[in-house]
Amino acid sequence: MAGRLEGKRSIITGAGKGMGRAAAHRFHAEGARVALVDSDAEALAAVAAEIGGGGDVLQAACDVRDEPAIAGAVAAAVQAWGGLDVVVANAGVQLAGEDDRADRLDLEVWKRTLDINQTGVFLICKHGLKALLASGGGAVVCTASPTGQYGVAPGYDAYSSSKAGVYGLVRVMAADYGGSGIRVNGVIPGYTTTPMTAWVDAVEEKRLLEKIPLGRPGKPEEVASVMCFLASDEASYVTGAVWAADGGMTAI
Repeated sequence: MAGRLEGKRSIITGAGKGMGRAAAHRFHAEGARVALVDSDAEALAAVAAEIGGGGDVLQAACDVRDEPAIAGAVAAAVQAWGGLDVVVANAGVQLAGEDDRADRLDLEVWKRTLDINQTGVFLICKHGLKALLASGGGAVVCTASPTGQYGVAPGYDAYSSSKAGVYGLVRVMAADYGGSGIRVNGVIPGYTTTPMTAWVDAVEEKRLLEKIPLGRPGKPEEVASVMCFLASDEASYVTGAVWAADGGMTAI
């Protein structure tokens, strides 16, 4: 039985850990070729080894803030597979212990957060969209956050702002590219067990879980399932949307 993404050619940023790693596994299991992008070359190699797949898996160890490197990663996938069908803009950071409310927020923390979380998303979309246009259409999936819609993360002003930017970019790109057969959507993970949330202690976790109707953290694989749907032809009439995979966190 063919997978949901059979024959799709995809590129995923932040593929070395967490939700990006889970997406890489799920996409490949569903029949996609996957180009994996991450700044951590060791983590990237480990994920590629886990997946296997030979020529169906490519690696590009680069920083999403580095436009020539991102352009090169997209070009390598296009050269290897003759085009691209899916772009997953997932790479991001949350600088716990450094991010803060605006009057205490260091400018460099602000810049680094927005450079990775917002400009990094823009850059993989910019070059990925060129490839999708050349291929005749496709899908873009961006990782957003409840913090981009609501003030649910006081003291994380840089992170919240960066994710609000992603949400805005999703909507305007959906309008820009719908006529070219390209769908653009976002996924909103809630509190999910990944390396990014390793800083959460028992007290903070209790506070977070009180705001989640399902009463537990999400799993990276659960977010990857939503990414897979949005990238697939099953979501052929879905664009400009942000799909929550947050245990109901944004419902209350």
